Amino acid sequence: MPYWHNFGAMGWFGGIGMLVLLVLVLASLVTLAVVLGRRAPQPPGPGDTARRILDERFARGEIDQEEYERRRDALTRAS
Repeated sequence: MPYWHNFGAMGWFGGIGMLVLLVLVLASLVTLAVVLGRRAPQPPGPGDTARRILDERFARGEIDQEEYERRRDALTRAS
């Protein structure tokens, strides 16, 4: 006599348990990917790069303080 109604040692709960476990593992992987993606270093914005270049030019003495302040204020207003 075939035992088609016997679903294994754990019955329906085994199948449901495996499905729940699979969903938990997938949710954990997605959460891990999102957390690691947010921790990745972000490239500097265009304003940050311009300000850095301006600071470097002032430090090297290519521009005087008046020119530095004028350009810094212009960058601040543009941001």
